[in-house]
Amino acid sequence: MTFRHLISGAAAVLAPTLVQAQSGGHPAYAKHGAVVAAQGTAAGAPPCAQCHAFNGVSDASGAFPRLAGQSAYYLAKQLRDFASGERASAIMSPIAKALSPDDVADVAAYFATVNAPFLPLKTDDAALVKHGEELAKVGSAERRIQNCNNCHGPDGAGEPPAIPYLAGQYSHYIAFTLQMWQQGFRKNSLNTMGVIAKKLDDQEIAAVAAYYQQVQSTLETVESQGKD
Repeated sequence: MTFRHLISGAAAVLAPTLVQAQSGGHPAYAKHGAVVAAQGTAAGAPPCAQCHAFNGVSDASGAFPRLAGQSAYYLAKQLRDFASGERASAIMSPIAKALSPDDVADVAAYFATVNAPFLPLKTDDAALVKHGEELAKVGSAERRIQNCNNCHGPDGAGEPPAIPYLAGQYSHYIAFTLQMWQQGFRKNSLNTMGVIAKKLDDQEIAAVAAYYQQVQSTLETVESQGKD
């Protein structure tokens, strides 16, 4: 059993307890989460849909991440980290602080249940994508860079509940968040993602981001061809 599987298994056991503890015993209520996503809250949190779209797909610019289908545990933790300062964001930090623990649990539960399509996106340079695929699947022994799929699963499918999917996530957002770890603005996962991000140069960040953005559409194409 690998270190990744030990961590993922422990997170899976602890996730329900942690989510319930953070919400004061309140069971996640996805229907209320949908209302928060669409309308915001009376405490001043704006609708999530303004940036992420109601279905959690955001838009092709990649300025905001795709949320649809990420685990509720992961989404709730990120909101708590924005509120605490573990993640720094001029946009998300005040929003997260305006959400109650119940709001956090509910909106995370809502986006986790959404099964939304992946947007058709322009494919990046083939050589860049190929380099990103090598980093994602093999890593670099020479540069002592661990392959991304070791934690994020085959083809970046994710390891719920604690590790997010990367497949189909926007390249601009992936690159941006790696840079946030490099610069110390994102403090959660400092001993793993913080260390890895600091080993990557700008070209490697661009490459792995480009690979994961297009890998979902590639998988869907292969699956559709197999059904013909």
